[in-house]
Amino acid sequence: MAQQAYPALVFASEVDRRNLSRAQAQGRLVRVASGIYSGDIGSTAESLSRRYLWPIVAHEIPGAVIVDRSARDGGLGGDGTLYVVADRSRPLVLPGITVTPRRGAPALPGDMSLPYGIYVAGEARSLLENLTPSRRTAAGTRRTLTRTEVEEWIDALLASRGVEGINSLRDQARQLAPALEREREFAALDELIGAALSTRDASQLTSPALRSRAQGQPYDHDRLDAFARMATSLAAAAPDVLPLLPADQSRRALLPFYEAYFSNYIEGTEFTLDEAAEIVLENAASQQRPLDAHDVLGTYRITSDVDELRRTPQNGNELVELLKARHAVMLGARTDKLPGAFKQQPNQAGSTTFVAPDLVEGTLLHGFDQGASLTSPFARAVFLMFLVSEVHPFVDGNGRIARIMMNAELARANEVRIIIPTVYRLNYLAALKAATHTGNDGALIATLAFARRWTGRIDFSDRRTAEADLARTNALRDAQEAEGAGVRLVLP
Repeated sequence: MAQQAYPALVFASEVDRRNLSRAQAQGRLVRVASGIYSGDIGSTAESLSRRYLWPIVAHEIPGAVIVDRSARDGGLGGDGTLYVVADRSRPLVLPGITVTPRRGAPALPGDMSLPYGIYVAGEARSLLENLTPSRRTAAGTRRTLTRTEVEEWIDALLASRGVEGINSLRDQARQLAPALEREREFAALDELIGAALSTRDASQLTSPALRSRAQGQPYDHDRLDAFARMATSLAAAAPDVLPLLPADQSRRALLPFYEAYFSNYIEGTEFTLDEAAEIVLENAASQQRPLDAHDVLGTYRITSDVDELRRTPQNGNELVELLKARHAVMLGARTDKLPGAFKQQPNQAGSTTFVAPDLVEGTLLHGFDQGASLTSPFARAVFLMFLVSEVHPFVDGNGRIARIMMNAELARANEVRIIIPTVYRLNYLAALKAATHTGNDGALIATLAFARRWTGRIDFSDRRTAEADLARTNALRDAQEAEGAGVRLVLP
């Protein structure tokens, strides 16, 4: 006779306890907590209590409303405690998580219904309830968010929904406050939102992000974290010094031309070397592609201007000014690309969404500060390239302007610049993507360090010697074709 198969959750109040004891002894049930069992015998009690948290809460505490700090994390109880409003005072202790009830208002308009008959507090309610101060528990957590955490939440809401969205939430909170007995908390919320919108005094704000927004310089939190991480990685890396030698002056004669050529080529502005030489070195206009030609020429005007490249930003404001000025030169012929002006619409590349237009300037200003302590020219170069690339402040030309800012740091220090040749394009983009999406900063640092060593060994005295070196090192190979053939960039 086949034995009974048990479901994912079994409650002792619903079956014969003798059968439960027998099934547990036979290894057909796992005890999750007092009176709670599971037929998923391959899982631990803690993993089961996490996986089936909501149906367990619904069974043990019907009609519970997930509130306070737990509402902010989506009702997952990530810190080991799930706070709920319920007509019960005794905690529900589960392996790895404790459900802690308190008295309060039941589900209200705006609260979200979850499966199994429980609820999670809506944003307006949650903002109000999290503005009620709470003491730190023995475990080091608080029932409600800190004031700074609430401010950071308001900043995130403003970034995602704008003024209209935050005002709508404020109106909802105003209506809910009496039922929640949170009139004092609503007054505090009203002040915070007013300060964020620059209609109230912002001097009492504690969150750097919201304070910056109130000053008209909102920024992208996640990107700032990435910049801080990159700065830490660069500071911890071994120094990478590659000085220019006076004896090599003649070998660098045409480096600015090839720098401009490759920087445009890997972005899709593709000319043959002969065509590019006519445009840049012979000042011959391209009849078929005048705008593309101007892109290459505009880039060359910067890469070949020694005095210009020795100008490097010493603070965030100088960074913004230099970016705009250089972009205006580089893309001066493309009026549709807003030369010298930051983007007005969001932009993305593949799966990477860049910084929102209203956060661009603030992210550049505060992002620059994250790397301000870096002293190595190479470290500063990599950091600035990553900063500009991640923000993507312009409609077009972001990769080119990022590499110009990178090489300016090296030029000022009389160190070897970095050229990304055609064959190395995929390596470079993959390393950038790894830093963006997985935090693998080391891959980007190593990729650029290798490109710099390669650049330093190429003889740019004239086209004949330079292009012989380029051919010998596979630099001119199409990146996709080279990848398929197993061909790599090699050092001369």
